[in-house]
Amino acid sequence: MKHGPGPIRQALARVSEALAPGAQLVVVGGWVRDHLLGRAAGDMDLATALMPGEVMKRAKAGGLKTVPTGLQHGTVTVVSNGHGFEITTFRGDGDYRDGRHPDSVRLGVSLQEDLARRDFTINAIALPVEFLDCEKLKEKIIDPFKGQEDLERRVIRAVGDPLKRFAEDGLRPLRACRFASQLGFTIEEKTLAAIPQRLEVSAKVSVERVYVELTKLLCGLDPKTGLQLLADSGLLDLWTPELRPMIGCAQNRHHLFPVWEHTLAAVGFAVEEPALRWAALLHDVGKPSTRTVDETGGAHFYGHEARSLEITGAILARLKVGHAFTREVFALVRHHGTHPTDDWSDAACRRFLRKLSEDGLPLEAWGRFRIADQLAKGFGETENLFEHQKVMERLRRLAEAQPPLSPSALALDGKALMRLAGKRGGPWVGELQKHLLEAVLDDPRLNTAEDLRKLAQEWLKS
Repeated sequence: MKHGPGPIRQALARVSEALAPGAQLVVVGGWVRDHLLGRAAGDMDLATALMPGEVMKRAKAGGLKTVPTGLQHGTVTVVSNGHGFEITTFRGDGDYRDGRHPDSVRLGVSLQEDLARRDFTINAIALPVEFLDCEKLKEKIIDPFKGQEDLERRVIRAVGDPLKRFAEDGLRPLRACRFASQLGFTIEEKTLAAIPQRLEVSAKVSVERVYVELTKLLCGLDPKTGLQLLADSGLLDLWTPELRPMIGCAQNRHHLFPVWEHTLAAVGFAVEEPALRWAALLHDVGKPSTRTVDETGGAHFYGHEARSLEITGAILARLKVGHAFTREVFALVRHHGTHPTDDWSDAACRRFLRKLSEDGLPLEAWGRFRIADQLAKGFGETENLFEHQKVMERLRRLAEAQPPLSPSALALDGKALMRLAGKRGGPWVGELQKHLLEAVLDDPRLNTAEDLRKLAQEWLKS
């Protein structure tokens, strides 16, 4: 349930009224954390002293609909005024033999024991729902592990022994790095030191879950810190070992930074969109394996774009990323090395626009990624921004003229060409369309039925 204005609070008040008395209904975890930080609050998780059966009984008596969404974990969804609230009975967790989920749960424990099973102190805080709009809200928060102090110190610290917390759930080390990126926090020393000691547990986490966390990390406030934490802790090598060779890989005169530092900067400069951030992370991953040095000591990376695409495909396939998203990242990586200059002809620019169109990559998306890559080279913003603006203005002007960028945009379609030739279709139609498209890319004024007939007839005679 997303936090919102009055109607949601009214719906929650109705739930609280239905479950009273003795429910001890509290908001726990991330919503309280984000509210205290002044961030847009996300999901509102509720917890209660009542057992699931009693929650359902009281809610129904109060005229509310209930859904037994997770009774094995003590969770019931209560629907009020069209809003669904997941309510979980205070619980303690048993052993975590699979490194992700408890083998069993104990319902009916105290709120403090419920909070003690959580990952980090900043998430082990609770707020009774009756105090949501209280002016002195901070004084009403239940905070047995000093999570508010850690919020003020901007620190991520495990609840209790970090080695135990990370042995229970292998996702927690990755979440620590993700929160560092999202919130701009540091990880407390003992918590950070525990991560490399629990890599075998983290290796058990499903790749689908890893992908979600990595995407949140990449789209965070400080992704450079999050990525460096992954590298320093060893988490990077569990799921993306291909990135490790970028660390320490020196570049050439066109870059001020080595490959890894350039990559971190590119991610930081990229707009906070998942495809752009993932492309920034992966666009130069092929450089270490293609690096050569000439007789003068200059480094070259011939063919690194193709190698980067190959490695990008392997990484995204390993993480079971969807086809549409993979295609978007591929397009950005494929074209990141293209840099139109003043000596490009308009025809060359139109051919580049055609390539973007064929890959389904909008010009503006390419532009946003290109400037991030350019700025990450480290030579200052003013010159890069001026040059980039010139490139984009020219490409936009040409694109606004709506030149034909595919055979479907030609003034004569395949059927018209077959009638003109007086023969049935075949591979020749595609070859002719390709010939005509090249002609109109050189001169869009030729894209008329009359001019294309003349060009087609000349081609058919040849």
